[in-house]
Amino acid sequence: MEALKGFDIDAPRWDQSTFMGRLKHFFNITDCRTVLLPDSRLDEAKALVESCRAGSVPPGTTVEQLHYAKKLYDSAFHPDTGDRMNLIGRMSFQVPGGMAITGFMLQFYRTVPAVVFWQWVNQSFNALVNYTNRNAASPITPKQIGVAYVTATSTALATAVGLNLYTKKAPPLVARWVPFAAVAAANCVNIPMMRQQEILNGIAVTDEDGNKLGHSRKAAVKGITQVVISRVTMAAPGMIILPIIMQRLEKYRFMQVSLMFLIFMVPAACSLFPQSCYMAVSKLEPELRESIISQYGDRVSYVYFNKGL
Repeated sequence: MEALKGFDIDAPRWDQSTFMGRLKHFFNITDCRTVLLPDSRLDEAKALVESCRAGSVPPGTTVEQLHYAKKLYDSAFHPDTGDRMNLIGRMSFQVPGGMAITGFMLQFYRTVPAVVFWQWVNQSFNALVNYTNRNAASPITPKQIGVAYVTATSTALATAVGLNLYTKKAPPLVARWVPFAAVAAANCVNIPMMRQQEILNGIAVTDEDGNKLGHSRKAAVKGITQVVISRVTMAAPGMIILPIIMQRLEKYRFMQVSLMFLIFMVPAACSLFPQSCYMAVSKLEPELRESIISQYGDRVSYVYFNKGL
């Protein structure tokens, strides 16, 4: 137990400055088995994490138990607020949820009603995921959530239906790529709209020690751009390569193929950029840059912020 004294449970187990380190981290916290655990088990994990942070590790606790508690905490609780996230919006639910929706979008693409229904389901799912994984330090009103949802859903439907009609005479494979085009277009709208408060008012930025320095709109734009790229990348292999495979698996188990893509692509896409993002002070808004320089001089060269997922 002596080894647990001073144990830093928030220290990354893997190097977050490298892609492979982040990949191991996100494979760990996007484990879809965690969605099967009851809230009581998650709350126990949170209590253990908070006890460790306070320097009071229960007798008999092992390092493995602390690592597992942190895994459950990171998978189910928001990094900004510490509140338990809704189950469907967690990244650990992306594999089973995304598998089902992707499979249905790629299977039922021939008729306009089917396209409309499954794009609506997908955008409803995405809206919940985007809201759940936003930077929670920037509040958003119910009206703004509604506008973001309607705008993104309309974009997806317009793209999907328009391309569906445009590709009626195209080869079947081209028509199968319509859902990806719709998903990519909608992500470019849904995420910025759902996180518009961050763009309008900025997100909290800190120094390396976590001391708050102010709010930056440029940091928000950088973080949200990286999230959009990650989400499109997450969907790309399954929705571009899977249709080619489905040409041969039309009557077989395409859901399992979708599952295999997502098991790897969810953590891989989340790993493209560090969740704790940074930006040089010299690239911030003039007023924030001047404020930081006047208070800290050249001691602070970079600011840090949670870009969300």
